[in-house]
Amino acid sequence: MILGIERLLSEPSLYHKLKGKRCAIVGHPASVTGKLVHSLDALMACNDITITAAFGPQHGMRGDKQDNMIESADFQDPIHGIPVFSLYGETRKPTDTMMNSFDVLLFDVQDLGCRIYTYITTLLYLLEACAANNKAVWILDRPNPAGRAIEGTILEKGWESFVGAGEIIMRHGLTCGEIACWFKEKFNLDVELEVVTMEGYLPDQGPGFGWPSGKLSWINPSPNAASLNMARCFPGTVMLEGTNLSEGRGTTIPLEVVGAPDINIHHILEKMSSIAPDWLRGAFLRPCYFQPTFHKHADQLCHGLQIHTDFDQFNPQKFLPVRLLSLFLKSLKILYPDYDLWRKHDYEYESGKLPIDLINGGPFVREWIDDPNAIASDLDNRFHKDEKIWYEQIRDLTRY
Repeated sequence: MILGIERLLSEPSLYHKLKGKRCAIVGHPASVTGKLVHSLDALMACNDITITAAFGPQHGMRGDKQDNMIESADFQDPIHGIPVFSLYGETRKPTDTMMNSFDVLLFDVQDLGCRIYTYITTLLYLLEACAANNKAVWILDRPNPAGRAIEGTILEKGWESFVGAGEIIMRHGLTCGEIACWFKEKFNLDVELEVVTMEGYLPDQGPGFGWPSGKLSWINPSPNAASLNMARCFPGTVMLEGTNLSEGRGTTIPLEVVGAPDINIHHILEKMSSIAPDWLRGAFLRPCYFQPTFHKHADQLCHGLQIHTDFDQFNPQKFLPVRLLSLFLKSLKILYPDYDLWRKHDYEYESGKLPIDLINGGPFVREWIDDPNAIASDLDNRFHKDEKIWYEQIRDLTRY
């Protein structure tokens, strides 16, 4: 398999188009070639491409910022001597000074295939800015480790935020190149957009189903995206960020485990099985104990579960992480009706709205969890409706 960055560097028909133009790269630690050379270094070594600036999204170009809403500052690259601008610091949208530093923007960011993962919001902001400033955008495409499966609800109008760039479904099934095309069409952006596609990318085939297992090393695209298993679980486990339960931050397997000190996971799993047993398929759910060293429930022993998708018969179409974690929270609420479940704090620069609702792009999922009379089919019917709508929107945009 050949990545977009590798095609750009190896094909004269591509890199000759950039000769004489000032280029900037958007990247992070996972922006590497197949041989693990960082894309910035590889581009700087190409005599036909002139790199004048770089941009880092949330968690920074170096990927050193651990949690949400920990900002990165601009800095001068110590090796190449170019400015590295932060798009998660004093601003999340590029300023005039940033825009004046390039003619062509090269977007080479590893995504996780989930609406809430903020890199696609940054992509939209950059597309809008480039459209307004007559700049070109090239997407150097990369795999979607969550695969082609789509799931969840489409963000409701009025719930746009930094974790919700638009009316996108939670588990969207697209690569960055494909979703850039969706953004251009959806928001009617007059921007010169070129997608440098991958070669040999087979997202519907195992064992990786989206991730080319054995062909591409895993590098954390953000500090807590520590494995392919995490990427598969993330569209569901990210909901725990809006709760007072632990999503495993402060452990070695964040967003693969969920739990709290004051719950009985065996009782919760029994309740889950009685409500919607089909939503538990596709993964192994292992009751476990864990003790976060920081973040929620630091230094407390939590009872919870770990979700395992790393086995040879894994199928992303059968694994339903958004339904699974919605069911987990619903079962907990039934068994512990007085549990203080929902966090109430500013979340990704939004105030006055519950984080769980920002995560889900509206209140529907939370209201279903809180409603003692709501049944599994109520959630399933809404999900199926939105999944059908999203599929119709994107089926002609897929390039692989």
